[in-house]
Amino acid sequence: MIYFVFFGILLFLIALGVPIAYSLGLSACFLIVYHLDLSTILVAQHMFAAVDSFSFLAIPFFMLAGALMSYGGVTKRLINFAHSLVGSFKGGLAQVVGVSGMFFGAISGSSAATTAAIGSIMIDSMEKKGYARDFTAGVIAAGGMVGIVIPPSITLVVYGVIAGASIGDLFMGGFGPGILFGCSMTVLSYFLCRRRGWGGEGTFHIKNVIKSFLESFWALLMPVIILGGIYGGVFTPTEAAAVASVYALVIGFFVYRELKIKDIPAIIKKAVYGTTVIMFIVATAQVFGWILTNAEIPQQIGAFVAKIAPNKYVFLVYTNIVLLMLGTMVNPSAAVVILTPILLPIANLFGIDSIFFGVLMISNLAIGNVTPPVGLDLFVVSAITKISMDRITRAMFPYLVILIIDLFIITFVPQIIMFLPNLMK
Repeated sequence: MIYFVFFGILLFLIALGVPIAYSLGLSACFLIVYHLDLSTILVAQHMFAAVDSFSFLAIPFFMLAGALMSYGGVTKRLINFAHSLVGSFKGGLAQVVGVSGMFFGAISGSSAATTAAIGSIMIDSMEKKGYARDFTAGVIAAGGMVGIVIPPSITLVVYGVIAGASIGDLFMGGFGPGILFGCSMTVLSYFLCRRRGWGGEGTFHIKNVIKSFLESFWALLMPVIILGGIYGGVFTPTEAAAVASVYALVIGFFVYRELKIKDIPAIIKKAVYGTTVIMFIVATAQVFGWILTNAEIPQQIGAFVAKIAPNKYVFLVYTNIVLLMLGTMVNPSAAVVILTPILLPIANLFGIDSIFFGVLMISNLAIGNVTPPVGLDLFVVSAITKISMDRITRAMFPYLVILIIDLFIITFVPQIIMFLPNLMK
């Protein structure tokens, strides 16, 4: 009975709008003090142990690299390159959002950062060309979701640490779903804009593609350096994140020359804030997960799922449904910390590879980022455009449908995830 009260407190706090980290921590403290009769010092100890990992150092470095790239003029160059590729087609600017999301996602590691970077540039441009403001907000929210799927993904780092999986393999596995999501949204934008009469911008010229590619070359090279270094045995994923930060600093100051000394305090503040939010969520989610384990809830769930799921495909469908629902309410990093110890052992029983399962989890939770009531990307776009969440949600509903279709394609065609990791072995 007490555990129903525990979950009730958690859901009540989330419903009140209390940040997920505080909701997890407060509900855990209640159970530890009033039921387990243990000291709150235990909470601090578990929180510290949760983040006391060398691999987690990758998170602040990737945050710093993304902020440096954003301030260093990378975003507009990537958008210009995307524009040269698809901007001349029907609904060109909407398609630019989808392509830019894939490019910037390969740099930022965060869907919120991807959404904010693209939105800050594309919203005004699309409105000036006659695109409806609601539609513009919806397509930008959808376009940013690939930020935590395409590597380097901060959420994949969190999963890799919790699951003990190869972060390099997870990064390679994220390319297939990320590209599928981005291309599907681009194709959908073409048909939606064609129906509404929104045309392209200019004409396609290979010279423009080559010129914009050369201008954005140094930015596009970063994921190559990261993954090449990891698989070449030059550095670990954590060291790769540090190299990415130094690389972003160098090209911002000396190549593009748009990064200024006066920008550094704001960049560091942005990276520190983003890191603190994620690490605090991971820490409190770990306490929450410890309580679940102490109550043997994962074992009970595992036994129940084993009874109702006759094979791995049914299990994966159930998992998708649960993750899609949970992703609408819980931050992806928190969901990974809580659910990985519960679901991964069951997946292993069905012979499901931990790399495949991890990328599938993050793909589900990425869709949750653009689904109310707690879709982070929706809040980011709402703050930029001053449009209500319900209007944005209605506008991006067709994209949500196509993303869910893509998700089930990934589920039943595992090679979309596993092709590159297997190729690199």
